[in-house]
Amino acid sequence: MKREVKSELLDELSADDPRAMRSRQDLRRVNALMGHARIVNRALGGAFTERHPKSIVDLGAGDGTLLLQLARMIAPRWKPMRVVLVDRQRLLTSQIVAEFEVLSWHVECVKTDVFEWLVRPDPQSFDITIASLFLHHFLENDLRKLLALAADQTEVFVACEPQRANFSLFGASLLGLIGCNDVTRHDGKASVRAGFAGNELSSLWPSRKGWQIAERKAGLFTHCFTAQRISDSA
Repeated sequence: MKREVKSELLDELSADDPRAMRSRQDLRRVNALMGHARIVNRALGGAFTERHPKSIVDLGAGDGTLLLQLARMIAPRWKPMRVVLVDRQRLLTSQIVAEFEVLSWHVECVKTDVFEWLVRPDPQSFDITIASLFLHHFLENDLRKLLALAADQTEVFVACEPQRANFSLFGASLLGLIGCNDVTRHDGKASVRAGFAGNELSSLWPSRKGWQIAERKAGLFTHCFTAQRISDSA
């Protein structure tokens, strides 16, 4: 299946549009069913064996639900961290903030375009950068630029994206059976067609030198990419 990137309905709707609000509820369920928090948790399993990470950024974070799920999984083994959610819309609620605070994690929400954030003056490096159902929105040239900028600002990068395959497309066609609305059903198929297969993300990463890179199918419908900086002592 050839990769095809097209606009998704949710990107065109205002944050307070009822169809958009319902679709974001759908996406929380879809993320949970796809197990993206668990997949990211496993991908981070071999990282930071000699120290605790101190910061994590989520690109295209939405309302922060996915990162909160991940935080609950990793909080027992890692100390409280600074959390930054980057998204074009401010969707973070006071309830989600409160739940991060229960874990003693400090959360910040940055409402901006991801490229504007990545080229901010004197960018601070983060220990972990994650992206879930976000990279597939970009054409190859923009995606190559995004990954190059992110690589300069992180120690570990983990992405969970749609697996571009006929089976995934079949799965997207069944979203209506779990109550997803028309926006989610449309965008589900579009996201699969814009998803990834093989080593497509690895080929766009700026360099293999100095990085340990893995790219694989994870679960039934997910394509997982991980890049971990190799320390000089390794």
